[in-house]
Amino acid sequence: MKKIYILALLLSAWTSFAQESRGPWTLEECISWAQEHNIRVRQAELAVRQAEVELNTSESSRLPDLNASAGENFSFGRGLTYENTYANTNTTSSSFTIGSSVPVFNGMRIKHQILQNRLNLEAASADLDKMKDDIRLAVAQAYYQTLYNKEILGIALRQVELDSLQIERLTEMEKAGKASLVEVAQQKASLGNSKLSATQARINLQESLLDLSQLLELPSPEGFDTVNHTPSDPSGILPSPEMIYADALGYRPAILAGETRLKAIDENLAITKSYFYPSLSLSGGVGTNYYTTSGMNNGNFADQMKNNFSQYIGINLSVPIFNKFSTRNAVRSAELSRVNQELELENTRKSLYKEIQQAYYNAVAAYYRFESSRTAFESARESYELVKAKYENGKANITEYNEARAAWLEADSNLSQARYEYLYQAGLLEFYRTPSK
Repeated sequence: MKKIYILALLLSAWTSFAQESRGPWTLEECISWAQEHNIRVRQAELAVRQAEVELNTSESSRLPDLNASAGENFSFGRGLTYENTYANTNTTSSSFTIGSSVPVFNGMRIKHQILQNRLNLEAASADLDKMKDDIRLAVAQAYYQTLYNKEILGIALRQVELDSLQIERLTEMEKAGKASLVEVAQQKASLGNSKLSATQARINLQESLLDLSQLLELPSPEGFDTVNHTPSDPSGILPSPEMIYADALGYRPAILAGETRLKAIDENLAITKSYFYPSLSLSGGVGTNYYTTSGMNNGNFADQMKNNFSQYIGINLSVPIFNKFSTRNAVRSAELSRVNQELELENTRKSLYKEIQQAYYNAVAAYYRFESSRTAFESARESYELVKAKYENGKANITEYNEARAAWLEADSNLSQARYEYLYQAGLLEFYRTPSK
């Protein structure tokens, strides 16, 4: 048990060292890692490989088969002889056969089966792309949340620094008789609140890093970090939802998978209808046998194998006449499946358009919030600078100063939140109109 515990500690330390030595992760590195290691993505990759096997099986069904068989029979007891009398005899017989058969016509069933499995492979590949896209979106959202929490932590730490400097200043002023102990106490209380806000910001950052590391299937968030990034201000130039939707119809894996499955159902319908047609197959083979009967001169093994050698070839035609309406009902079921897939595809298209609309208006709203937050931030900063100057000249009290400073820091936080929200929503719109990676 002690060895296992030590091994676990070493593994944890190695994992932490490996992540630290790698350095901060970029967004593209996070996405690439998550797509490679996510269990759902790996399962989707297995589904693609399974579809490849099924396609190979259907393509191979055009080939003739080849089967070899060997048999040995023993007969003993009283039986009819070639002289039409009964006698106790022991007989052995050995048979060897090699045969082959090949389908000639079965209502184009094999052709449609191959086409269906090829389409199923394309649909499975589209499902894999969709799974990767879902991971990509989730990672991007978690990544931007981490960057936002980093910026909020920076704001909180600046607030702690300002409060600490202000306490030092007030302490010196109190010693000179220019400030009261009440003002010093108020500023210390403000510093305590600032440290509490910084602690909460640090906790929020650690939680966002944990969420992101779990998306990446990392064993531990220890040593994991993201690259610091200062985003540029948004431009507010966005394509219309209709333009994005028109592009998305040709790229989004969910749409491509739905369209491919509709084609596959058409092939399945053709396969089902093929059972109405007759089927024709060709078969052939060679064989020989060896007999021994007690009390008789049977000839040696080599002579019998040579003399009993035979060949055969045959054509088999099967015509369906009545199968209790099973084929007819199978066709009806396939037609209903096609209608259901059409509805499913239409629902997927509508859902995609709604998602694009929602992302577009979210981006527009985020841009307006950003513009408003930027104006509020500039006003709050200007107000803070004015109140700070008045306070340093003794024309404003400590309460007014703290209120102005708190308003400025809050405006800074709101500005950061609006900026990252817009960047994510604008990136989401770009994601919809570009091919999957």
